[in-house]
Amino acid sequence: MQQRDKYRIALLAAYAIALHGFERLIPTPVPWLRFGLANIITLVAMLMYGFRAALTVTLIRVTVGAFVIGTFLGPAFILSLSGGTLSVLSMGLVHRVVPRVFSPLGLSLIGAFFHNVGQIVVAYVLFIPNMHTMLVITPLILFLGTATGCINGMFCIFVMERLKKNSEEVQY
Repeated sequence: MQQRDKYRIALLAAYAIALHGFERLIPTPVPWLRFGLANIITLVAMLMYGFRAALTVTLIRVTVGAFVIGTFLGPAFILSLSGGTLSVLSMGLVHRVVPRVFSPLGLSLIGAFFHNVGQIVVAYVLFIPNMHTMLVITPLILFLGTATGCINGMFCIFVMERLKKNSEEVQY
């Protein structure tokens, strides 16, 4: 990997951290609901630089973001880390096994689904060992996660198109 790419991945991680922090300021109808805007950056990193870059961006974003907002090693950090990691693993696997089959929107939906599955499993095992409660909230979490994954996928397509257009205009 070239030094220039390392700088760009670091910049993507910084964007993801900024979006992660910004998202905390957006009021939501449900306290635990987040739009996952930083996941747009993770998907951009995967499409531009591959699985390792996306995983790096996610791990940096989750860790530094948790330090910034004061949740490091707390339940929110553990849930974010588990969901983010499973999301990147699932998108990376699909992107590698069947490349060019899924659009950024499809990859985002896969990532959103597995992000939520990871969080649900960890929440059940560590924080809410009540099966009835988990069965009640799981459909809502998966529905909302799929909706935000769809929106984030559309934003990712827009970002990738802009980046492609800008790279054609600028000669390196």
